[in-house]
Order: sequence, then structure tokens, then C-alpha cells
Amino acid sequence: MSVGLLHPGVEPAAVLPAAADAAAALTTVEARDVALVRGEPLVSVRFTADDDGDADHVAFRVAAAVGALAAAGPVRLECRAGARWRPVR
Repeated sequence: MSVGLLHPGVEPAAVLPAAADAAAALTTVEARDVALVRGEPLVSVRFTADDDGDADHVAFRVAAAVGALAAAGPVRLECRAGARWRPVR
């Protein structure tokens, strides 16, 4: 998800740990990252889930955690199928 303007008093370094912690409260977090894509910061949290419904629930929690700290863009939820990633919704 993209991350926009931070809410007052929020440090930029707090966003990624909050996103990963929200996922880790429900499942195993495999990776987390912040990247700049076309000048826009994107937060990525890779986690395990048994099915698309569980993954959607985790993604919702991550989005809520990021949204509590900053303006957040839409969530892009993808599932790995072999070597490829496919959209979940």
C-alpha cells in the first residue's frame, strides 16, 4: 500500500514496524519492506495465510495499522502461485 502524509507526531520509521506487527499478531511475517516507486513510498508486508479469506483479514489489519499513522492508499493483496504472484481481489 502507498503511504502518504503522516499524522501529526508520527515518525516515518514507525510505519513499517506497525504494519508488520499488525500482521504478526495474526500470522507469520516472512518479509517487510518500504520502497519508493515513482516517488511514492510503498509498504509491503509478506505473510503466510491458509486461504484468501485469512489473507484478506490480515491485510485489513495491516491497512488499519498504517491508516492509524498516515494517509494510506488502497491495499494490493497478492498470493504467490509457484514463481508468480496473482491478485487476491
